[in-house]
Amino acid sequence: MSFAQQKTVSVEEIYDGTFRTKGMDVLRSRNNGTQYTLLNYDRSSKIQTIDLYQYESLEKVETLLSTEDLDGISYMSSYSFSDDETKVLLATELKPIYRRSSLGTYYVYDFQSKELIKISENQIQEPSLSPDGSKVAYGFENNLYLFDLRSKNTTQMTFDGKKNHIINGITDWVYEEEFSFVRAFQWSPQGTHIAFLRFDETEVPEFSMPIYGDDLYPQIQTFKYPKAGENNAEVSLHLYELSSGSVSKIDVDAYYIPRIKWKHHPDELVFQTLNRHQNKLVLYNYNKTTKELSVLHTETDAAYVDVNDDLTFLVDDSFIWTSEKDGYNHLYLHDKSGKQKRQLTSGAWEVTSYYGYDQKNKKIFFQSTAEGSINRDVYSVGINGKGLKRLTSKEGFNRASFSADFTYFINTHSNATTPPSYSLYTTATNNRLKDSNSAQTLMLKTVVENAALLDKLEDYSISYKEFSTIEVNGNDLNMWMIKPVDFDPSKKYPLLMFQYSGPGSQSVSNSWMGGNDYWYQLLQSKGYIIACVDGRGTGFKGRDFKKTTYLQLVRYESDDQIAAAEKLSELPYIDEDRTAIWGWSFGGDMAMHCILKGNDVFEAAISVAPVTSWRFYDTIYTERFMRTPQENPEGYDLNSPLNYADQLKGKLLLVHGSADDNVHFQNTMRMVEELVQANKQFDWAVYPDKNHGIYGGKTRVQLYTKMTNFILNNL
Repeated sequence: MSFAQQKTVSVEEIYDGTFRTKGMDVLRSRNNGTQYTLLNYDRSSKIQTIDLYQYESLEKVETLLSTEDLDGISYMSSYSFSDDETKVLLATELKPIYRRSSLGTYYVYDFQSKELIKISENQIQEPSLSPDGSKVAYGFENNLYLFDLRSKNTTQMTFDGKKNHIINGITDWVYEEEFSFVRAFQWSPQGTHIAFLRFDETEVPEFSMPIYGDDLYPQIQTFKYPKAGENNAEVSLHLYELSSGSVSKIDVDAYYIPRIKWKHHPDELVFQTLNRHQNKLVLYNYNKTTKELSVLHTETDAAYVDVNDDLTFLVDDSFIWTSEKDGYNHLYLHDKSGKQKRQLTSGAWEVTSYYGYDQKNKKIFFQSTAEGSINRDVYSVGINGKGLKRLTSKEGFNRASFSADFTYFINTHSNATTPPSYSLYTTATNNRLKDSNSAQTLMLKTVVENAALLDKLEDYSISYKEFSTIEVNGNDLNMWMIKPVDFDPSKKYPLLMFQYSGPGSQSVSNSWMGGNDYWYQLLQSKGYIIACVDGRGTGFKGRDFKKTTYLQLVRYESDDQIAAAEKLSELPYIDEDRTAIWGWSFGGDMAMHCILKGNDVFEAAISVAPVTSWRFYDTIYTERFMRTPQENPEGYDLNSPLNYADQLKGKLLLVHGSADDNVHFQNTMRMVEELVQANKQFDWAVYPDKNHGIYGGKTRVQLYTKMTNFILNNL
């Protein structure tokens, strides 16, 4: 097919589902390890079903539940089974609050009695079934409640919850955003107690923003938001005893409590604490019967310690832990007293996801970058630290969902030229396998693929990413580049650079296209080269590379982007007088820095939802990398574009949502004022009542059309 016959990707197609991929939604393994369930949706009938499948054959066994048979439920957002799988908790009518939190209407369906039980007439948060499946705990209006599925009675567990003052069992804004969890309560193994966090936000400063809506007068949304250097909520850990209805406080001095978890021992709760600098993490053990509190493990770092969900207790309550202490993120085994027994993985690569431990075969399963930092593969290793084995063989991104007994896993694979496919793998040797040591023979069959999408893309002008590295400021940085389909090395092309650059992030990965990548296909068809470079501070290349930017956010990151642009401009096919950069959020801050500090390198920039002063951003994220403004004023102010708006020379498009609860619109308004007072001309767009994602209705289509036109007119 000639280039002239090929279609050009349109902005409308990016967001109307034209390039949608098929997947396996809400995959859950059954306890037996031989079956799994999926949440399926028939677009023609608009009927949703929870269907049961066999791993071995991949054949559907039965439909466990259908919205056609559920009175009052037309759509399920998700589901989770009780421990014994006799009941299922259904999430419906979800209404987002912030990034991870939502209010919803929830039901429990009993497979034995065929009864559908509504948990509450109110929209509630984070319901959780008890271990025996007889009760549901949930959050409502900053308090915790308990619903008995047999008696249908509701018990209020806490009574002091009050908006913008006290929250019980649900995280505050900054914990949700930066410690990545919302449910701050956990059932004990025997269902006799519930451990929960209590947040006292009284001394946290409030942030207010107008919500314009459709009414005559706007409403004001006010919430507690601790900016860098300001007061955080006082957090405390409590136990609710179901038999007595009493609440007791666990006496521990903790600035942050980012994780709580019960051990196999029914009396023992573990929790993690962090100091304000986040460079000392302590893992505590608390016995609810003896009231004894002890330290299991302490992790320290000269910069900061990351919080994750990798902590796993084995049957004897020895535990698996991840740490960067040898320079890369690796797995470690500790005995039940906390003493390190052995390092389980090692090497100049990172463990990127921990999947679990197979007690029977004494194997740990995980994902890593052992095949290169832009790739991911699934591995196993013995609990003795021996027998490291690669279980996936296709280059690119591999992600596993294991059966309950670790006999099977569904592997999701993609790379830059292959859309996601879902394949069944086995971890066990059986008579169908020729060579149990070969990763290739571990794949049994493909479950879902997206060949139809590739066929559709044959009709379009598509130029796939070329991966390489670029030597900048003494480092080999990962890079991808997209060239026009009809690329001619004897011609010169304008260059658009994209980056995010935030600490531990990755934008250069060998994985399938997202929305931005399709936008780049539109731009390459218009004669642009697009490139992306992961500079210092980004992730998956070791602790030291990631933490280089400590106390100086954006300084070294923007130095690398400017230097990369200069080096790319030396290529014979790059027009050095037509170079632009764009980014969103942290990347928006980066784009702003580059157009100002690199004003002799970049001719244009698009900055979306940027942080323009780290003084405006939240405590947990900002202080993790910068400490407080009181301790590090130069780090904050020397790296704020507010202080050098007068250096703008090129074309700038500044974009923000007016209801951004994360990176506040304040950032852009302050930047606009500095640019105005510096008498600088620029373009800007404000999206009313839109949050940090700037989406909804035709919003993304309008935004990306605006960005396209800006590039076409100014580069």
